[in-house]
Amino acid sequence: MEDEPVNIREYEEIAKQVLPKMIFDFYNGGAGDEYTLRENREAYKRIMLRPRILVDVSRIDMSTTLLGYKMQSPIMVAPTARHKYAHPEGEVATARAAAACNTLMVLSFGSSRKIEDVASSCNAVRFYQLYVYQKREVSATLVRRAEEYGFKAIVLTVDTPRLGRREKDIKNKFILPQLSNLEGLVSVDVGPVSGKRGSDLEAFASQTLDPSLCWNDIEWLRSITSLPIILKGIITADDAIKSVEMGVSGIVVSNHGARQLDYSPATISVLEEVVKAVSGAVPVLIDGGIRRGTDVFKALALGAKAVLVGRPVLFGLAAKGEKGVKSVLKMLQGELELTMALCDTTSINEITRKHVQTEGDRIRSLL
Repeated sequence: MEDEPVNIREYEEIAKQVLPKMIFDFYNGGAGDEYTLRENREAYKRIMLRPRILVDVSRIDMSTTLLGYKMQSPIMVAPTARHKYAHPEGEVATARAAAACNTLMVLSFGSSRKIEDVASSCNAVRFYQLYVYQKREVSATLVRRAEEYGFKAIVLTVDTPRLGRREKDIKNKFILPQLSNLEGLVSVDVGPVSGKRGSDLEAFASQTLDPSLCWNDIEWLRSITSLPIILKGIITADDAIKSVEMGVSGIVVSNHGARQLDYSPATISVLEEVVKAVSGAVPVLIDGGIRRGTDVFKALALGAKAVLVGRPVLFGLAAKGEKGVKSVLKMLQGELELTMALCDTTSINEITRKHVQTEGDRIRSLL
């Protein structure tokens, strides 16, 4: 009998073993030199925990709410593409696992299963990730379908006017399959994948996504849907303030899993800046680099309402299907619960800035 993985790192190793190299690199790779990819994880390691003592922690409540929807814990499933590369059931298996863990899933625009399939797979609250296409009717159609099938919010990705240079995909000559939810809506001529061109992802992005997307288009999106809009891809205070002024319902501090602009800051390093900028006007979420329950705790202490995990979910799916995704989510929830107990916090609301010491804190203490 094989040993069960005991942490996310072990799930990653299994995924690396069972997936073709091209697919693992697509899931796990980043842009350029992958400095930001590494930094997303390393930055968490530079934040120390400051536990308190002698508090009754016999009962721990990890539950929270987002836009009025209750979750068992502040750990959500981030939008990641093409889950069928990891498992034949794809996003349907992921959706069932998220529902079993009583958490929110954000379905990717690049889902390998149709919106309808995911919606009918189980009874759960889900959000839908949207890109704005050059043909606006494509985006409008996807929004209408998300509304029709009960999705509760639109998560608009705003950091991709052009696709980042993902060198592993180029070297592997990664070929983009037809995206299920774009059938009949988008026709893309990517041409043959040559040794010179490499991946056809860039061709897809350049022919479909709208590089002219700007703040005024938030108004356009609001004009076609009554669903709450969350902006994903904010990493500065200025953009956070502008987002609030535009009337969005939430912000995701994200650098696109380090797949867009290399040498942009690690998300956890700019979280506090964004949180302070919005001053509680909207919930602030964060993704990127989260591999431990202690990471979740650190993000909450710095002001995040919840976190989104992407690659760990894909690792679990590749390793053990729906069971693996459940295991990954339960593992992170269990680690968070233990961290809360050892830091003498009995509810999410009790996690405060005083529970962490950042690198900046240590520098300032020496001045």
